[in-house]
Order: sequence, then structure tokens, then C-alpha cells
Amino acid sequence: MKTKDIAMVALMTVMICLCSWINIALFSVVPFTMQTFAIYCTLLLLGGKRGTIAMLLYLFMGTVGLPVFSGFNAGLGALLGPTGGFILGFLLCTLLYWLLEKHMNHTLLLILGTLVCYAFGTAWFVRVYSSGDGPVSVGTALMACVVPFIVPDAAKLALAAVISRRIGKHI
Repeated sequence: MKTKDIAMVALMTVMICLCSWINIALFSVVPFTMQTFAIYCTLLLLGGKRGTIAMLLYLFMGTVGLPVFSGFNAGLGALLGPTGGFILGFLLCTLLYWLLEKHMNHTLLLILGTLVCYAFGTAWFVRVYSSGDGPVSVGTALMACVVPFIVPDAAKLALAAVISRRIGKHI
């Protein structure tokens, strides 16, 4: 990678970290953050390969203990907890984008990636909560983890598309 690529990956990794700290408390176990907005911008500005590298750096930083996850959380405990599936789902989103970016519309790819993230995160959520007092239904998990986020995530995607289009001209 060129110096410019490394700088852009680092910059977008920082943006993902900062946006994960913007946390609006909802009545849900899963926090509402601007993290998905940062991931959308990262992919639209950097593409799949460099976007995936930025996401891997973010995950590495959080795994080794830097408080980069939502609520200033860090470590394996955060990744193995109820919302860890969504964090790992972001990586799946970036990998999917990288795999298909030359064959599909980028906005459609982000929507598809978000659906993959929802599916993986919800399955993870059900698994984590079902290992406790009793099983959690998929419907209950969807109502807690997906439904409240559909409209905000669509708005974040639209905003990321507009901003990335304008900023992308200057990169």
C-alpha cells in the first residue's frame, strides 16, 4: 500500500472508533451508535480491501484492550457479549463489500451487508442470551436488535452516500 492508502485506512479506523463512542441510549440492549455510518463511509471512500483493513484494525484495537467499542468497552468480553455479533457482523459486511464491489451497486451492497450484520448479530444475541436463564426467541431478538435500527441505519446509509460522494472527489 502507498502512504496515502495507509493514512486513509488509519483515518477511517479513527472515524469508526469515534463514531462508536457516539451513543444514544435506547430502550434496548443493543446501543444506537454512529458506528454503522462510519463503516458505510469507510467502504464508500476506501473500497472493500482498504475498508476491511480499517475494520480489522478497529477490531484488533478493541480486542487488545483499547476502549474503542460502544460505551468505551474493550476486550474479548465485549466481543463475546450480547452485542459482539454485531461488531463481528461489521467485518462480514466489509468482506462482502470487498467480494462483490466490482459486480454490484455500492448502495445495494451496503444494504445487503447491513442485512448480513443484522442476521449474524441477531443469531449471536440469541445464542448468548439463550445460554442463561432460558431461550430467547428470534422474534424477541429481532424486536430488540433489528427493528428499532432499520430506519436510523437507512438514514445513516443515505447520509454516508451523500457525504462520501462529496468528499470522494477530493481524495
